[in-house]
Amino acid sequence: MSPLRKTFRAVDIGDGGDGRWAGHVQAMWPRAEGWMTEESRTAEGAERARKLFETHMPELVPVLERLARRLDRPGGETFLTLATLRPFFSGCTQIGASGTLLRNYDFAPDECEGTIVSSHFLRPVIGMQDGAWGLLDGMNDAGLAVSLTFGGRFVHGPGFAVLIVLRYLLETCDTVDEAVGRLRSIPIAVPQNVTLVDSEKSVTVFVGPDIPLTEAPDACAANHQHLPVPEDQERFSRTQERLSTVRATGTDVAATLKPPLYQYAYDEGLGTVYTAHYRPTEGRVTYHWPDETWEQSFADFTPGSRVIALGRAG
Repeated sequence: MSPLRKTFRAVDIGDGGDGRWAGHVQAMWPRAEGWMTEESRTAEGAERARKLFETHMPELVPVLERLARRLDRPGGETFLTLATLRPFFSGCTQIGASGTLLRNYDFAPDECEGTIVSSHFLRPVIGMQDGAWGLLDGMNDAGLAVSLTFGGRFVHGPGFAVLIVLRYLLETCDTVDEAVGRLRSIPIAVPQNVTLVDSEKSVTVFVGPDIPLTEAPDACAANHQHLPVPEDQERFSRTQERLSTVRATGTDVAATLKPPLYQYAYDEGLGTVYTAHYRPTEGRVTYHWPDETWEQSFADFTPGSRVIALGRAG
């Protein structure tokens, strides 16, 4: 069987004020627009999304407005709040240690944007972009790194897609403690596990529309929050098996590139799309695949594109 191939891009979007960010996102707009709920297409829904953003992410309001002007699409500002999206669910495994964050992102390859961005909205940030300016994982110039996994429960409520929450934390926080404090008051629409790392601390927290923020036993996460995990969920996602494995292997990149952490269920939307190894105190991240690596850093960010073979090493 021929390997799946996916194009990954690295883009320096600066503060979003020139054409680099807009040109990239405008090309994806037809697909992105389909993520919006019907309610968000009404004047009332747009107003609610704007007020929610102003309440919980006031520092980013000028950035939201600047990007919306550049995007120049009907409903663009409402979309960019990421408070009006249909829920999405993914796989993923991650682990944090002092100064290191290692994660596998498991999803349908065609639905993953695959864009590594270097930005300077409020401060320097590098991460894997999704949802136009949200992040699946990333780091900032203060040495803070964050990453997400789906919490495993199919519930949905009012609030933000976690993608924009990770962006907000990296734009406004210097430390794990500061970021966790902010997370406590931000409504998040779908259960998520967030792992946070700085030079001195690493932690995973469980968040969602129906639970208060809860700290996990350690800085590891797969795709559950509470025990016991239903048998059918475990058979499908292997979440407990992956969590047990990453606890045993720690921040070993080689272990993340083989089963059970590296997954091949691409047809079910649970294949590993990339592995990210952040060293935020060094300002460096390396993206790994079985046959290739791609390093980026604040000191040497290199725009470009690569076609990557997903799956087993050749």
